Amino acid sequence: LSHAYLFAGPRGVGKTSTARILAKSFNCKNNQSGEPCNECVNCIEITNGSNLDVLEIDGASNRGVDEIRNLREVVKYPPINSNFKIIIIDEIHMLTQIAFNALLKTLEEPPQHVKFIFATTEPNKILQTIISRCQRYDFNRVGINDIEKSLENISSLEKVKVEKSVYSIIANLSDGSMRDCLSIFDQLIAFSDGEITNELAIKMLGVIPTDLFFNITFGILFSWEMVSLAHSFPDMLPIVTSSVRREPPKLGLSSANITLAPFLAAARALARPDGPEPVSYTHLR
Repeated sequence: LSHAYLFAGPRGVGKTSTARILAKSFNCKNNQSGEPCNECVNCIEITNGSNLDVLEIDGASNRGVDEIRNLREVVKYPPINSNFKIIIIDEIHMLTQIAFNALLKTLEEPPQHVKFIFATTEPNKILQTIISRCQRYDFNRVGINDIEKSLENISSLEKVKVEKSVYSIIANLSDGSMRDCLSIFDQLIAFSDGEITNELAIKMLGVIPTDLFFNITFGILFSWEMVSLAHSFPDMLPIVTSSVRREPPKLGLSSANITLAPFLAAARALARPDGPEPVSYTHLR
């Protein structure tokens, strides 16, 4: 077993949670295959955050050299009721340069009964001399399919009715962060009446409907022909604009269910005598 571990990765992917699980594996009284039992005294205390042999430190608020010096004094004493004394430092990259140097001495000659677990979102800010003394594990963003499956399990346990498309919306918004995903889901549950619909999710989260992107893409694909139309029939532009706005089928653009007026206006502004080859109105229809 290594004396120090470094978990690096984006936010909300389970670095600190994995550190606690690893702490359970080290100190579980019924551990036989590396899996914590979650039933012994040590496992329960670590879950509750009350175990005296597992010290969890926030690197952002304990970033000075004085805190690290105090930590060096703490690790001298053996564990009370466990195999190891485990020090978990979250967001370790927030430590000052002097604090890193103070920690380095302990990592160079660690006591046999101490295990360090570091978690960070910015490993590039950690001294290479610290990283070289740790076993490093890089965490990746959670996949969309995994997030959707987790949300389905949660909604089933919480007995909340959720439209299937809502899972995809939440998964895409969470950007691979399970913590952000759960926060968004909690927000939707709080503002729903026990049923989360696609319409409610779009309205609550301010999501742009997917159809709009397809419609804009359609408009871009037709923009070149709109340039030709404006060049060939400049007098028809007001009529075409008003027609496309409300009744696209009149111009044969049956799939253009959006306002193409901005594209037409741009085409009219870009039309020049040396512009693209004009197309006939019959061809455009």
